[in-house]
Amino acid sequence: MKRYMISAFTAGLLLAVISCKTGNNSKVKDTAAEHVIVPEFNADSAYRHIQAQVDFGPRIPNTQAHVECGGYLANMLEKYGAKVTNQYADLLAFNGTILKARNIIGSYNPENKRRILLFAHWDTRPWSDNDPDKKNHHTPVLGANDGASGAGVLLEIARLIGGQAPALGIDIIFFDAEDYGAPRFYNGEHKEEYWCLGSQYWARNPHVAGYNARFGILLDMAGGKNATFYRELYSEKYAGSINRKVWGKAKELGYGAFFTDEKGAMITDDHLFVNKIARIPSIDIIPNMVDAERSSFGDFWHTVNDDMSGIDKNTLKAVGQTVLAVIYNEK
Repeated sequence: MKRYMISAFTAGLLLAVISCKTGNNSKVKDTAAEHVIVPEFNADSAYRHIQAQVDFGPRIPNTQAHVECGGYLANMLEKYGAKVTNQYADLLAFNGTILKARNIIGSYNPENKRRILLFAHWDTRPWSDNDPDKKNHHTPVLGANDGASGAGVLLEIARLIGGQAPALGIDIIFFDAEDYGAPRFYNGEHKEEYWCLGSQYWARNPHVAGYNARFGILLDMAGGKNATFYRELYSEKYAGSINRKVWGKAKELGYGAFFTDEKGAMITDDHLFVNKIARIPSIDIIPNMVDAERSSFGDFWHTVNDDMSGIDKNTLKAVGQTVLAVIYNEK
């Protein structure tokens, strides 16, 4: 009887050990199954896309450089496997000029109702109205950082999505006529709706009827040297949880030096109208102001010096890898 009880105890102990091991193995398998492989962002590739845009010259609506660069962006999205939609519109500028604008949309897995929106503007400013030399105020901005950098980062993300799709559908939009707002030397009334004409048009006339997305991320001036990205206040108002998600991911990846987890300023940008009109909670990754007296846009912002010398591959990497990690971890 004693031997039986010992044998029963031994058998029970062995069964418990086996069960424990089986349970642990199951947890390991579950954890492995949940692990998401995020593609590696190539800053060199993004840099080349920025250079290609800059090589066209200033991309101002109603110019040949604008037409040619628009073709380049659409062709690259198509090359990277996106379904491309071109949205042409005549948009009225603050001074009465009719702008021949073009929003360029690249959609991945368009049948998926669960979507994320990534966007940037691709046009450049007709005036260097922030240049310290007044003689340059009517000179167009080349727009390496303010224009080309956001589009360059998104083209590299498009290339990676084309090779390895995330769980959700992705829409990449290059908005036009963002930077045609009234210049500083304009004597008339200055209104926020003078800016971001392409995103205002799309928000009222989306490329898909009833379009919606879980959230949106805007990239503006995403490649400047010594860039510091604070949590922009319109983003906080309309999409605070997305801000926390992105800044938290950046910190996790080791990019906390770029993504300072502090509130910045309130900036009129494309995301504002996507939030207000399209009602898609959207944030702006932009090197924004800490206060009204100190700007982190860079001293080349809206000047003749916004060229390739101001682009830093480390900034491109920090922004691109963070955005990738966010969108690939969405379920």
